[in-house]
Amino acid sequence: MDKFQASPPLQPGPVPAAAVAADPRPLIAHVVYRFDTGGLENGLVNLINHMPADTYRHAIIALTEVTAFSRRIRRSDVEFISLHKPPGHAVRLYPRLARLFRQLRPAVVHTRNLAALECVLPAWWAGVPVRMHGEHGRDVEDLDGTKRKYQLMRRAYKPWVTHYIALSRDLAGYLTERIHVAPARMSQVYNGVDADSFRPATGAAQPGIEGCPFPPGRHWLVGTVGRMQQVKDQLTLAHAFVRVLQQEPALRDRLRLVMVGAGPLREPVQRVLSEAGVADLSWLPGERTDVAHVMRGLNCFVLPSRAEGISNTILEAMATGLPVVATDVGGNAELVVDGTTGLVVPAADPQAMARAIAALACEPTAAEAMGRAGRARIVGQFSLQAMVARYQGIYDQALRAARTA
Repeated sequence: MDKFQASPPLQPGPVPAAAVAADPRPLIAHVVYRFDTGGLENGLVNLINHMPADTYRHAIIALTEVTAFSRRIRRSDVEFISLHKPPGHAVRLYPRLARLFRQLRPAVVHTRNLAALECVLPAWWAGVPVRMHGEHGRDVEDLDGTKRKYQLMRRAYKPWVTHYIALSRDLAGYLTERIHVAPARMSQVYNGVDADSFRPATGAAQPGIEGCPFPPGRHWLVGTVGRMQQVKDQLTLAHAFVRVLQQEPALRDRLRLVMVGAGPLREPVQRVLSEAGVADLSWLPGERTDVAHVMRGLNCFVLPSRAEGISNTILEAMATGLPVVATDVGGNAELVVDGTTGLVVPAADPQAMARAIAALACEPTAAEAMGRAGRARIVGQFSLQAMVARYQGIYDQALRAARTA
């Protein structure tokens, strides 16, 4: 395939060109910076796995690398392409990208987040009729969305975007107010969650988590799941856990902390817990692939992020029937109904987070009721089927409009 490198031996492999040419289904080329563990990528996996196979074909183009995360795609007709882009602007890749789009002949190129936005220009150059761009969350260096540089970059590429998709009302407002995107050119689509995979534990006894040193029933487990990096701010949760035990010493026999994930913050978090003398009351197992099982072993879920779009882990925790403590950033407060399905606290505020955790740990019956309300909210408003149908409808409508333009 010209000079492009498809991902080696990750399943499924590249689709033969002859089969592509004979396939009448329109192709959607999803462009991401890197296809690896993450909320954006997990949402893309869910979309492809659950969209009816007779509607669209899919290709995933990573500007840098496609990793083994691609094995989560269950369909055998998806092509993965890694472009191995070096750091910096991708302008040197434009001719290669244009050739790639001409070879693939996608009906839709769907870029996601600022790191992939510039690919709409070579897509336009190659004659792709529909060029969509999705905003999934705040930029790491622009957590409040006020940085002029990033606004100007988005405005610069706006003429080549056919339609925008925002994952939260917060991001939709950013596109409207800061980037000046007309509402008619934008749709807002919440992530959906697989409520069959993420479901409450059955039976009277709480299940244990494999490898966890804290027996179920005896302990009340507050936990989080996610890559341990600055924007996810697990340090605030570590400090909050320490404060809970200092301020509510009666909880020391029962309250335990579970932090699942790997990344640069893992060592600093361990140091905070060790220096406070509570390392033995916490468990940091690193990255896990059995997140649904881990969730069912928790009593409460905490998301301490400093920025979010629409958090997949909040949706998964609510689907599992857990009360959620979340920071008031991005779309978190659109998911967690404060006082009903969980508690919303300010970002980077260990004291406020400590109060919320203590309130739920001291009133476990009320916490369980919040978890049940969260599960009902997921089933009623955030199903995976609703998300897939919404995306499919947007693709269908955009293609119809392109044919009649």
